[in-house]
Amino acid sequence: MSARRRFGFDSLRITRGALIIAALEIGLTLVWLMSSPSGRDSFLEWVAASPSTVWGHGRIWTLATSPFLEVQFLTILLHLVVLWSFVPTLERFWGTPRFLRFVAVTSVLGTAAGTAMGLLTGRDVPILGLSPFIYASIVAFGIVYARQPVQFFGVLPLTGRQLMYGILGFLVLFIGLEQQWELGVGFAASMIAAALMTSKSGPGQMYRRWRIKRARAHLSVVPAKPSKPRDQWLN
Repeated sequence: MSARRRFGFDSLRITRGALIIAALEIGLTLVWLMSSPSGRDSFLEWVAASPSTVWGHGRIWTLATSPFLEVQFLTILLHLVVLWSFVPTLERFWGTPRFLRFVAVTSVLGTAAGTAMGLLTGRDVPILGLSPFIYASIVAFGIVYARQPVQFFGVLPLTGRQLMYGILGFLVLFIGLEQQWELGVGFAASMIAAALMTSKSGPGQMYRRWRIKRARAHLSVVPAKPSKPRDQWLN
């Protein structure tokens, strides 16, 4: 089967890792929704990552919990669509352990960078949801499947690289118009991390090549034992 054959997002099925990520975001968001108004405020103080909670109060764990809390319905709907559509393609290509590492690195790094930018702008803006990882996965998809024909939602024919550039252009326009610099820095950090983790010249690939080279250095050729002369053979 050709690796370049055309496929539609509707033919894909969600994978185990993507399902775990979606379940965590839905579960934590439901807990926030079912809380009382005062409980929601307290919940955000201990779960959501913001410049004050992370860098002011030292609640570093919020860098790991905040990506699974989303308060915007349309945003969480977009996350679920992406997790169900083409993100499973990356998980099948990498395997679930590497995919989950990718989720952790891009989510935590994007959230940390966004909150750090909040310190510079002086705005205590929380960085919520899986958006840093979502956009990082689009960059990874554009690198791994750069020439892969894709039917975007079964309507618009694109390649993986064209899809990536289109989403990047949309983000630049959105961040510039809304002036949400904290989100922009968070998205940029996660997408740069995705490019480094995915490209052939990234640190992950360089480390794997170093391990292979090191393993080969310990290999040696064992000379074969000399065979006996033919006159020593028994018939």
